[in-house]
Amino acid sequence: MRELLESTWRATIQLLIGSAIGLFCYLLVGLALAAGAVSLLVIGAAALPEFVLLVRATAGFERRRSAAWSGIPVPEHYPPLTGGLFQRVRVAVTDPSTHRDLRWVGAQLVYGLGLMYLALILWSVGVLVDGVWHGLLRRPAVVLPLIGRLADLQASWSRALLLPSPAARLAERVEELTATRAGAITAHGAELRRIERDLHDGAQAHLVALSMRLGLARRAYERDPETARRLLDEAQDQAEEALGELRHVVRGIHPPVLTDRGLAGAVRALAAGSGLEVAVTVAPEIETGPRAPAAVETAAYFVVAESLTNAARHSGAGHATVDIVRDARAGALRVRVADRGRGGADETRGSGLTGIRRRVAALDGTVAVSSPPGGPTVIEVELPCVW
Repeated sequence: MRELLESTWRATIQLLIGSAIGLFCYLLVGLALAAGAVSLLVIGAAALPEFVLLVRATAGFERRRSAAWSGIPVPEHYPPLTGGLFQRVRVAVTDPSTHRDLRWVGAQLVYGLGLMYLALILWSVGVLVDGVWHGLLRRPAVVLPLIGRLADLQASWSRALLLPSPAARLAERVEELTATRAGAITAHGAELRRIERDLHDGAQAHLVALSMRLGLARRAYERDPETARRLLDEAQDQAEEALGELRHVVRGIHPPVLTDRGLAGAVRALAAGSGLEVAVTVAPEIETGPRAPAAVETAAYFVVAESLTNAARHSGAGHATVDIVRDARAGALRVRVADRGRGGADETRGSGLTGIRRRVAALDGTVAVSSPPGGPTVIEVELPCVW
């Protein structure tokens, strides 16, 4: 009985807040009429954008409240009210999301108070009926649980009314894709510059030295065989160093170990050479089942590589964990890298986390970083993937 009363009370509080918002909506209606009246005068036009900001704030509160109750987020999409007075008034009048907010205000006047009245009736009946039926006879409650359903109904109606319009969601998606494309282009340019720098400073320098030593050895071959032999030995060393630099560059583009051993084997190889004690957990279906697309495997590999490199250099931790799972229901590959170091990872101080975000965003994935001072640091990545 106690649990029933607690859940019913929580639902009642939810409905009570909704009724308070409904009462506030009456004030908003009055303000809307006043704002519309004064906006007919040029001197009062500035009131309209301020009224729209108040409506947005009220609708935003309802979005957060509905999301907290139902567990389903309610996104919002508003164009900014910036610029001159004419620009602000034009946006306030033509914004489709504001039109939906105003429709919600009108509906909240009805169901915000109506559902609370129904809850009061159910309380008066339920205390008596369920007090005997559930409290004394130990049968399932029949009346008081309906108050929780009223709260669910209120949250679902608010969500349906406050969701951005399809056009607004499409515009938001276009903006998101534009930003991720710009990030991918930036990351691609940085990668090309890194490859060029590695080739110029590494392999090219070794190949130039190799060419010089071979030329000196050819000129010294007949008059000083010992010097020629020494120069050929040095040339061989230079060739091996050049090959090492080229392998390093190739690994930076696409690690051969990823092609040969798959994501699980490549990540274990990373862990073995990271300088940390790393516990790697890979879901069995990733090791034995079909492989993910090459772009997804490469992104996951570099997420782990960069995360372990950051942990070894900056965290002060001696241990780390890597978990890779396949979420078939969501159609995603999830990567989680954690260490119990000093924490405090700051994306503005280096390019590591920024590079991870750009690489993941290029595949329409998400990155979540948690690194409070004192640790632990946890990096969680979700990469959309269809096997």
